[in-house]
Amino acid sequence: MTSQTAAAGSRLYRTIWRWHFYAGLFSIPFILWLAATGSIYLFKPQIDGWIDRDVDRLVIDGPRASAAAQVQAALAAVPGSRFAAYELPLTDRSAVRVLVSRGGQRERVYVDPQRLTVLKQVDEEDRLTRLIFKLHGELLIGNTGSYLVELAASWAIVLLLTGLYLWWPRSMQNLGGVLYPRLRAGRRVFWRDMHAVTGLWVSAFALFLLVSGLPWAKFWGSNLKALRQIGSDTVVTQDWTSGRDTPAAGEHAGHHLSAGPAAVFDLAALDRNIETVTALELAPPVLILPPEKAGAKWTARSDAQNRPLRVTLWLDGNSGAVVRRENFADRKLLDRIIGTGVAAHEGQLFGWPNQLLGLLTAFSLIGMSVSALVLWWQRRPAGRLGAPMPLAMPYRAGLLIAPVLLLAVLLPMFGLSLVAVRILEFAVLRRIPRSRIFLGLATT
Repeated sequence: MTSQTAAAGSRLYRTIWRWHFYAGLFSIPFILWLAATGSIYLFKPQIDGWIDRDVDRLVIDGPRASAAAQVQAALAAVPGSRFAAYELPLTDRSAVRVLVSRGGQRERVYVDPQRLTVLKQVDEEDRLTRLIFKLHGELLIGNTGSYLVELAASWAIVLLLTGLYLWWPRSMQNLGGVLYPRLRAGRRVFWRDMHAVTGLWVSAFALFLLVSGLPWAKFWGSNLKALRQIGSDTVVTQDWTSGRDTPAAGEHAGHHLSAGPAAVFDLAALDRNIETVTALELAPPVLILPPEKAGAKWTARSDAQNRPLRVTLWLDGNSGAVVRRENFADRKLLDRIIGTGVAAHEGQLFGWPNQLLGLLTAFSLIGMSVSALVLWWQRRPAGRLGAPMPLAMPYRAGLLIAPVLLLAVLLPMFGLSLVAVRILEFAVLRRIPRSRIFLGLATT
């Protein structure tokens, strides 16, 4: 290798290091937040089960009331409400969950199936796991939070990709610091290895979590839906949320949850439909929904977090017979890919090992973030942020243009923010000497 080639390689390394530094500067606080809230949400079934443990241990010592009577009891508990959905009890000792709608708000009413006593009622948006979901995906500030999370996830992808380039060994003398950390080489080497080696082992899983989370994001998910709508004769529906404006099928798809006029249907048909659906043993939770308009079919669906297990049925209310069935395999390929990714992202695709893998990935991301902060604190120069100083661009820097443009297209929020940052840098920050020096914008 010539000295000129080595110098160019060093300048390219320094350039990518700067990208890595600034990507981390922005995204690490969000990574810590997403890892913490995501770790909790992985255990949604266990959390929901623990919260509802008191209503799933009922003493049923007599005949059950009809489903129609159970729904009427729930409607009476929420005056002015409309029947939205009936959730099949998990066990013979479980309370019936009836979803009702009033003024666009969803209420979950727990009814004793024998005595018709209302045991408790909870606004769907106030459920603990729903709160954690909103903390994770939108920071409790709606679509603005969704944009911020998407922006942070986009830069976190850049962070991981540039980190892999920086990790790539230039000379393979031994595997220490490459595949395993050197524990007896001093504190600085220890923290460097904990950051780099952990990043190597967790990068594929972390990238998967970041990419599989994008369909939920407001900007990315809405644009995906708009692209899919082009050339389609029917309204495209998605089995996942993309910001607050598009309720997911997992949140009951908005069926009968608006404030419009109530549809006309025979509530007595619910018992016939329950008998049919119960015999099919669909993956819980299973919802039965009334017709949207007079003459329409009843709907039953498995709302399982493990989306490949989901099934949707259309039922004849008069006979309870299944008119049509849609399995997960019947959906479009893109829906199946994203649905499978969502199930794995939520830790529900292959049981507790999926939860454990998600938890280990989240903890590894927290560890990487903490070690990055320690490294920065140890190396930061006095009076400066500590970004690697830019050098003259190497002749190979043109190779970066294509991947950057590709990322900007695939991650629009990254592309938009990159343009905004460059404009801010050249129009303002470089013109202020103190900020130019502090941020490491001065060329040496």
